[in-house]
Amino acid sequence: MIADHLRSLGLEVRTGVGKTGVIGVLRGARPGRTVALRADMDALPVQEATGLDFASSTTGTYMGNTVPVAHACGHDMHMAMLMGAAEVLAGVKDRIAGTVVFVFQPAEEGAPPGEPKGGAALMIAEGALDDPKPEAIFGLHVVPGRPGSVFYRPEGFMAASDRVDIRLKGKQTHGAWP
Repeated sequence: MIADHLRSLGLEVRTGVGKTGVIGVLRGARPGRTVALRADMDALPVQEATGLDFASSTTGTYMGNTVPVAHACGHDMHMAMLMGAAEVLAGVKDRIAGTVVFVFQPAEEGAPPGEPKGGAALMIAEGALDDPKPEAIFGLHVVPGRPGSVFYRPEGFMAASDRVDIRLKGKQTHGAWP
């Protein structure tokens, strides 16, 4: 769906980068620098327990088991916002000096168990940022309970995760905001 949307906007599109990642390239009408905008796009192996009509009822395979999956942690919003940004920027392509690379990254939470590399590391290893090569990358992450807030800093921010296995009993929630 993402690749089709980007193609409909006239972007160059590569799929299957880092297994299921998508790269879209928008070349502005004038020469200039290259930047990238990034969003995660993976569903997580969690049961959406919101009770809402539009709650995910999809399943997937995780560690050899069929499990419920959902775009928890705002990943659905991240994809929608980056697709929206691509649409807006494609609409003003004639005024853009430079190139914008749209990176839809899977496996933000880390490589699937048993795989040595996934997510951003695998996409980079497969050349996702080689042609064109961005000079800067901008990403985002929604924060539940903090509407209207923007957090920023130079250099890396929320740019990595380490795997820690903890078994908890209780109500389902986001691991970063229990």
